[in-house]
Amino acid sequence: MRVLFMCTANSCRSILSEALFNHIAPQGFEAVSAGSFPKGQVLPRSLQTLEEAGISTTGLSSKGNEAFAANPPDIVITVCDKAAGEACPVYFGPALKAHWGLEDPSDVQGDETEVAAAFKATLARIEQRCRAFLALPFGDLSDDALKRELDRIGQL
Repeated sequence: MRVLFMCTANSCRSILSEALFNHIAPQGFEAVSAGSFPKGQVLPRSLQTLEEAGISTTGLSSKGNEAFAANPPDIVITVCDKAAGEACPVYFGPALKAHWGLEDPSDVQGDETEVAAAFKATLARIEQRCRAFLALPFGDLSDDALKRELDRIGQL
């Protein structure tokens, strides 16, 4: 199963989601990420947060969803923050879609400790959601039931 995590810039939340998902996912599951307006580079703080957590950053890059035209995802999860008025990207195609909104830790203003804590808290929330996702009984779920479960997980 291929999961695409999307946000606006593909430099922070979707990158953290891609890396964390791939770090804990069993064989047969793969995450990729993209942005509607990719920044073209991953935020150094995102990479630092992943490295401090022992998660590989190899191959992570900021890109648009056209990068997956030849190998489309099964599921698309947006991780932008609608509450902050941020426009979530739209993925056109047959993939099942869900929204797991996350506040952008790169918007946190403060000292080094406060910024680092925001990134770590975001990564912890992503881990909670990815573990809940990977625990689903995929073989027993219809597409509608899977969509309901994905929406439920987005509320965690």
